[in-house]
Amino acid sequence: MRWWSVANFVSNAGTWMQLTVQNLLVLQITGSAAATGLSMSVQAAPALLISVFGGAAVDRWPRRLTAAVSQALLGAVAFVTAVMVALDRLDLTTLMVLAAVTGVVATVDGPACSLLGNDLVPREDVPSAIGVGALVHQAGRLTGAALAGVTVGFLGTAAAYAANGLSFLFVAAVIPFLRPARGSAGQTGTVKEDGPPDTMSVREGLAFFVRRPRLLALAGVTGVSAVFGRNYQLTLAVLVTGPLAGGAGSFGTVSTVLAAGGIVGAVLGARLRRPSVRVVGALAAAGGLLQVVAGMSPSLAVLLVMVLPMAVVESVSDTAGTAVLQTDPPAHLRGRVLGVWGSIGTVWGLGGPPALGLLMELAGARGALIAGGLIIAGTIGAGHLLRERGTRVPRVSPVAHLETAA
Repeated sequence: MRWWSVANFVSNAGTWMQLTVQNLLVLQITGSAAATGLSMSVQAAPALLISVFGGAAVDRWPRRLTAAVSQALLGAVAFVTAVMVALDRLDLTTLMVLAAVTGVVATVDGPACSLLGNDLVPREDVPSAIGVGALVHQAGRLTGAALAGVTVGFLGTAAAYAANGLSFLFVAAVIPFLRPARGSAGQTGTVKEDGPPDTMSVREGLAFFVRRPRLLALAGVTGVSAVFGRNYQLTLAVLVTGPLAGGAGSFGTVSTVLAAGGIVGAVLGARLRRPSVRVVGALAAAGGLLQVVAGMSPSLAVLLVMVLPMAVVESVSDTAGTAVLQTDPPAHLRGRVLGVWGSIGTVWGLGGPPALGLLMELAGARGALIAGGLIIAGTIGAGHLLRERGTRVPRVSPVAHLETAA
């Protein structure tokens, strides 16, 4: 698990290094902000369309081999991009094709690597392992963003892509030496523990997700939070540079506090022993209320005080939700459930920012934060009340009803 965490840190740093310079590269090639947004959508689109098939592949194929091959393929794409940038042969069409290929490979790589990490610890430690993964992700994000400026400044844009390619190869080289922990899901393989092996069909994963109330509830909580909250890089940027009259430096400070809160939240999330949908909902509702207070901040100082707990609550909520998602399904279905979740998450990722942007156009940055927070807390609260009312309704059996009538 230590080796896997180190490998993921290196990979995340390389990925965020590339992401940091990629938008600048598109702007340099095209001079168009619309083209930049299109490149991001092209890379995300495969997750919307074929994540369920990628998850089925993870359930069918050997997990370590699948993760190693997908990491090597992502590394190859990064190296090809680096060479074309260095030779000044990268045009918009080629960039879009490479982005689409990256998106396709990621539909397999994401669930494969997530489940591989869980296989390295006993079942009872999976929530902690997910928390460690979130911490590694946040640390890699900070490191990669910081290294991007230095790398581009001294070595050029191609070097950032080459460094990301090397980070993928490092992960691929570590994977063959990993061994599942005793009693982990990885040792049970992809065969049902009770009954004959399934057909590894996509339909079975979809059916399990739809028939599982707690997964549907998790999808609802995460969806409303993703659409009306969480996009703080958008809402807080408008709030800081608009009503609070700050500049790029002020927003940079807010972003740093958000990242620090994410790290603190990941540490706290790693201590969760029994994550549940109820915990996720309570944290999401608390985050919505904190967002309301942040929207009413009279100054940058007050906003900074509110941003830290917002980021902490969001990070813990994400860790708890991921733990539920990866531990609730039986081992032979987890890849497909993650594939379904990937498609759902892509819908939120693509639809959330435009919806929030429209809300800001109508109500301003403060109004969007306040209204969004109230919608999140109100929706989750209403759902909880409805669920409690449903469980309290007494159910009278037909036999008892006949005896009473007699």
